[in-house]
Amino acid sequence: MSFTLELGAMAPDFSIVATNGKNYSLSDFKSASTLVIFFTCNHCPFVVGSDEITRATAEKFRDKGVAFIGINSNSEKTNPTDNFDEMISRMEEHDFPWVYARDTSQEVAQAYGALRTPHFYVFCTDRKLVYCGRGIDQPRDTSKMQVNNLEKALEEVTTGQAVRVPLTNPIGCNVKWLDQDAHWMPADACDLV
Repeated sequence: MSFTLELGAMAPDFSIVATNGKNYSLSDFKSASTLVIFFTCNHCPFVVGSDEITRATAEKFRDKGVAFIGINSNSEKTNPTDNFDEMISRMEEHDFPWVYARDTSQEVAQAYGALRTPHFYVFCTDRKLVYCGRGIDQPRDTSKMQVNNLEKALEEVTTGQAVRVPLTNPIGCNVKWLDQDAHWMPADACDLV
């Protein structure tokens, strides 16, 4: 089995607290026809660079039953700006249209096999993985963007089509794993395509 959740796999459940003070699990999104779970953080230039594209995508598909949850699994020991208080401040400043939750134990990142920030997972109605990878092809500098893979996948899923490009490599900073070097990756982590 690969490190990252494989296409067709069921979404692993979780129980994590968000910046709004509420605890979230998969069942809290049962009314959503499509669920986007993405691993993100406060500081990564690829996240910061593409947040407004992610916002536009989330807003575009909200009325089509698509829900988003961003999960910050980064170790604050590796990067102190990824702490929960900074997450709350970031949400207050930007008012993103998604739930922003903290995976302090990194168990959710391990269950999903998150590689980078940002790393997107799209689940259909029965919560099977139908897309995994990057949001866009130029997340650090969106003025150079040519492809929005996340938006294309959501267009296909929400219209009952199969996702034509279901797997791409996420582009961004690696997840900051607890008690590891800032650039460490698990031995079984690899490129997805």
